[in-house]
Amino acid sequence: MVKDRAVSQDLYKFVDFGFISPNKHSSTMISLSSLHSVQLRFMCCFIISIAICLGAETSKILCTEKERQSLLKFKQGLLDESNVLSSWESQKDCCKWKGIKCNNQTGHVIMVDLSHNISDVFSVEQPLAGEISSSLLELTELNYLDLSFNTFDGLKIPSFMGSFQQLKHLKLASVGFVGPIPHQLRNLTGLHTLDLSMNYLLTVNDLDWLTHFSSLRYLNLTRLNLSEIVNWPLSMAKLPSLIELQLSSTTLPDPILSSLPLNNFSNSLEILNLSDNHFSPSIFYWISNISSKLIHLGLMACQIQGPIPDVFTNMASLVSLDLSHNQLKGGLPKSFKNMCSLESLNLESNKFSDRLYDSIKNLSCAEETMKYLHLSGNPFWGPFPDLTNFSSLIELFIDGTNMSGPLPKNLSQFSKLNILSLAYNQLNGSLPDFTGLSSLRLLFLANNQLSGYVPESIGKLYSLEVLFLSSNSLNGVLTEAHFLNLSHLNNLDISHNPMSLNFSSDWIPPFQLEFLNMESCNVGSEFPKWLQTQKKLRSLYMPNATISDSIPIWFWNLSTTLTELNFSYNQIHGQLPNLSPKQKNYFSLDLSYNNLSGPIPLLSSATNLILSNNIFSGPLSSLCEAPALQLFRLDLSNNRLSGELPSCWIHYETLLFLNLAKNNFSGNIPISLSHLKNLVLLRLHDNNLSGEVPSLEDCKELRVVDLGRNKLTGMLPTFQGQSLPNLLVLRLRHNEIHGSLPLSLCSLPALHVLDLSENNISGSLPECLNNITAMSYDVNDNIIIGLVQVVWKGIEIEFGQNLKHLRSIDISSNNLGGKIPETFTSLLKMISLNLSRNHLTGTIPEKFDKLSSNLESVDLSRNWLTGSIPTSFSSLNFLSYLDLSYNSLSGRIPKGTQLQSFDASSYVGNLQLCGQPLTEDCPGDEMNQDPGAHNGDGDDKDEGEDNEILSFGFFVSIGIGYFIGFWGVCGTFLLKSSWRNAYFRFFDDTKDLVYKRIIVVFKTRLHRA
Repeated sequence: MVKDRAVSQDLYKFVDFGFISPNKHSSTMISLSSLHSVQLRFMCCFIISIAICLGAETSKILCTEKERQSLLKFKQGLLDESNVLSSWESQKDCCKWKGIKCNNQTGHVIMVDLSHNISDVFSVEQPLAGEISSSLLELTELNYLDLSFNTFDGLKIPSFMGSFQQLKHLKLASVGFVGPIPHQLRNLTGLHTLDLSMNYLLTVNDLDWLTHFSSLRYLNLTRLNLSEIVNWPLSMAKLPSLIELQLSSTTLPDPILSSLPLNNFSNSLEILNLSDNHFSPSIFYWISNISSKLIHLGLMACQIQGPIPDVFTNMASLVSLDLSHNQLKGGLPKSFKNMCSLESLNLESNKFSDRLYDSIKNLSCAEETMKYLHLSGNPFWGPFPDLTNFSSLIELFIDGTNMSGPLPKNLSQFSKLNILSLAYNQLNGSLPDFTGLSSLRLLFLANNQLSGYVPESIGKLYSLEVLFLSSNSLNGVLTEAHFLNLSHLNNLDISHNPMSLNFSSDWIPPFQLEFLNMESCNVGSEFPKWLQTQKKLRSLYMPNATISDSIPIWFWNLSTTLTELNFSYNQIHGQLPNLSPKQKNYFSLDLSYNNLSGPIPLLSSATNLILSNNIFSGPLSSLCEAPALQLFRLDLSNNRLSGELPSCWIHYETLLFLNLAKNNFSGNIPISLSHLKNLVLLRLHDNNLSGEVPSLEDCKELRVVDLGRNKLTGMLPTFQGQSLPNLLVLRLRHNEIHGSLPLSLCSLPALHVLDLSENNISGSLPECLNNITAMSYDVNDNIIIGLVQVVWKGIEIEFGQNLKHLRSIDISSNNLGGKIPETFTSLLKMISLNLSRNHLTGTIPEKFDKLSSNLESVDLSRNWLTGSIPTSFSSLNFLSYLDLSYNSLSGRIPKGTQLQSFDASSYVGNLQLCGQPLTEDCPGDEMNQDPGAHNGDGDDKDEGEDNEILSFGFFVSIGIGYFIGFWGVCGTFLLKSSWRNAYFRFFDDTKDLVYKRIIVVFKTRLHRA
């Protein structure tokens, strides 16, 4: 090496560099000899460069053997499944190993960076695991150690790490360390960087050990539990060199202001992130006293309530402020006017209710610097604010507010704007000219009240990548001119607008879309031919798009990239081809509500297959010929499919939703359905299925079982709550099931809808139905399972998707006997009860008033119930449907606003029932006497005289009325024969009608007996 350096020095001495000196060659003419001299010198320089390179190569310092061996020993303790450290054996010089850097002068290892790259989501490389060997202590000059994002789950931070005397950077983020932080770390007094973030199981009892790090500039304790560290601000204040502090998601307690000095930090702190903690507004007062150099402040998702205190006067250096996802109210304080360097302000998802104009006015000092302004998700109100002077804006988010009025005409002046998001507001009027927005990449104007035509200037947004105009009232016709220069467009959503599309048949768009939604637009009767040019299309939505064509053959060539396809609610006809040989990626297909016919094709790559409400026919043999191994949802309901159900369900372990209702399937329900371990919804209703109801106890995730309107026989299987803990709907109505109700029904804790009506079930009602938890208590979950058919207030309807508040029991039209159990009055959340058309006896339970807050519908008609209607029925304030007809109830109908408001048909057929709304009066109702009291003899005498006069007039009136009434009618009958004949015909017809009614009632009672 010394020899090489000497050669280089001799060469430099030999060469005269005078040819580049301004003192030599002052003349503009160069002689031939001078030219040769220049060439010679250039050649010498070339030789020198080669010599230097060769010398450098041969003189390179190799790592020391001792440190090489220590690294190999460290590797032996690691589990390297992806062979990340393969270079650690193939090369002798450890300075060339992956993740290792050495000092060029000494050859000592100064850096070990084996952090796992989590930014590459497509990488299959596995993180390192195993143990951390103390052999690393042999690296005496190590100043940088990074093992972040590897997997050392269950290990403690090695105490020997406190012995790296030269260490300046220690990064151990998200490696799975547990236990306390070793006190030996305080020996690393020269640390500049310390990152222990996302080691959730580390125990931190105090932060006193941090006070030893006087040179610390970067500290990251994100997602460590610091809830017990009350004096954390004091600990941080003792770090005089700190520049960046990351303490998000650490459950920090609120700082106690009275215990803090006025100046908590040195002037070094520039970045402070306290996001995802729980603070009161007092946190702002503490922050206002820290470093005047603060550049970034993060208080996202800290549950801060109330207005922002006006304490930002001393924070003029702030460049970035994030207060999003809190519960801040009011508007922006006036001290925001002092932040003249502010470039980024995020106030998303709060409760700011100020007028937009007033809040924007308090940002006047940052007009020239503001680049990123996020105000979405707040009840700001008023028109679009004047942002004329905010010429540097790059991102503007004001979606999801109460902003109203038209869009400004000067939008085109924001030439630097990349993102404009104004969706979910109340903006109206027409779209402005977009010509000047040359940098715009994303434009979100969805869910407003915009109207009029889409201007052709939108086609001049050369950089546009995403365009969302959905759910407005935009009309007119979109043509090729609207997309003329949109070569970068990859996401387009114009759905739910009354607009039409008109493109020439040979149009080739300048873009390649990945997402396209044209739902509820007038696409035309034919499939858009330009779609065949889109080779990158992944999601295509065109429901209700007026298409009445058959799907062209060329379209299925797009399926090699598609993952979502929805053409529902059109008039598409024809047959579907088999896609299995062509389709390589998994996709979701929805072609429901069309006129497609023929057999169900082979679609083995489908994840969601929704072909309901078409006219498909034939058997389901394709399901077994080419099973869809990743199928999650299969809906073939409301078609003309026939034959037996396939028995190959063992291949559909991923299936969650199965709907084959409203077809012509016959035969038994296959036992192989029990292999669907993940099944959530099973609908086989309205078919011709026969045989017994299969046991579904292995399908523990079931929430809906609807086998109604078939020809199923046998007895009810046991439905154990421990096997079906999530069952919400059990519907077996209109079958031929017999036997008694199994007591296991009482153990279904989540049951919301029980419908066993129109069967041959006998026996008595179980006393234990009050054990169904969901019928008695609130359930907090939002239960969304799709439509459910329920007999509601005497009419069969389809209930909406959310079953949270629906509790219904319907066991009508069976052969049940015995009494209605008193325990039914404990079903406090029940809103509908139907036990009609059975043979129930006894009285109606008394305590129905316990159900007053929920019960809306009660049908106990056509049973053999006796006794009176409980007075508690008058307390059912929400009762809107009641039918007690055709029983043997007696006595007075209890008085109450609800009971008297029902039609008399609700009580008819109870011969001993009386009172309103029936016409039959109860005993004692004939005379209405004044119960007033009498005082004194004079009053009695006067009343007696009045009674005498009243009695005389009363009898005179009766006599005169009798004479006139009798001879007025009977005399007419004697004298006029046509009246006499009509009267006797009416009497005969009435007699026949009453006789027939008595015979019908008698036969009905006899049939029940």
